[in-house]
Amino acid sequence: MADNDTQRATPGYGRVAAMTVMVLAIVGAAWLLVSMMRLVLLVFAATTIAVLFSAVANRIERWTRLPRGLALALSVILLLGTVIGIFYAFGAQLAQQFDTIQEQIPAAFQAVQRQLDSWGLGEPSRELLTQGSSDLSTIMSRAGGYALSIGSGLSDAVLVLVGAIFLAADPELYRRGLVTLVPPKAEGVARKAVDDAAGGLRGWMKGEAVAIIVVAVLTGAGLSLLGVPAAIGLGLIAGLMDIVPFVGPIIAGVPAVLLAFTQSPSTALWTIVLFLIVQQIQGNILQPIVQKHAVDVPPAVLLFSVIGMGLLFGFIGVLLAAPLTIVVFVLVQRIYVQALLGRDITVATDKVKEEE
Repeated sequence: MADNDTQRATPGYGRVAAMTVMVLAIVGAAWLLVSMMRLVLLVFAATTIAVLFSAVANRIERWTRLPRGLALALSVILLLGTVIGIFYAFGAQLAQQFDTIQEQIPAAFQAVQRQLDSWGLGEPSRELLTQGSSDLSTIMSRAGGYALSIGSGLSDAVLVLVGAIFLAADPELYRRGLVTLVPPKAEGVARKAVDDAAGGLRGWMKGEAVAIIVVAVLTGAGLSLLGVPAAIGLGLIAGLMDIVPFVGPIIAGVPAVLLAFTQSPSTALWTIVLFLIVQQIQGNILQPIVQKHAVDVPPAVLLFSVIGMGLLFGFIGVLLAAPLTIVVFVLVQRIYVQALLGRDITVATDKVKEEE
């Protein structure tokens, strides 16, 4: 009788042991993923740049009928040459503009403090501005340390660039590799999801390239007309910060408004109006273009993804938050909502095909 009870109890212990091993495996995999998250982000950054290289190479290949390798080499030279050429042509002027920003920020804080005194807003506001001035001065004084930190990250940048070239050289190879990791019945869904993610990234980069140029030109020109110091540098900051949804324009607007206070409070007010107008153009004209060719991600999702990625991974997380959110959103739509739940969806690649 006791032997029978022991035999019946044994499978129960086996199930507990199996579940324990499974839980430990899941926890271990999660821990390994978190500990390697920096590498994962670098791989994603390389993938994003590879999508850009591949898109330009595809255009060159169609227009010139050149072999894939030569078309890719031309695309890399074209894109890197454009970036290097811009910095070579305007580097000295931009460096002077950023030096002006650094030098005049303390004076801008003092001008704001004097204006608050004249308005009678009280000591708390002055203490807040004093603390902000101290923090900003500390950041500026540590610019050399930040430059060294950036220099130490050049190896990561080279790794990302080389990885992007390898990925763009034969994207079908890596696409097939990802698809073979799923069961045969799910290969069609996985292939479609990978294609949608790549299409979403291409559309996002096209839209953002246009948005960066338009925002930088409009902001720089507007600040120049208002007589704000370092208008070109501030315009460049505004354009580049447009990559970061919602938070970027606010960050870009703070130094512009502060420097405008060195001219007059009315100039600062008109600077705020300028940024609001530019953001209205960006939100009502440029953003729909981005969403038309990329993915219409809900604004709250983008906002919290930027904040969360920034808290978890710092600057690189903020920089990659938007494209990573787009990829995850597309995968959730295609794999979970459509394949598992059986609901109809429309992603960016479907909308583009319908228009064509």
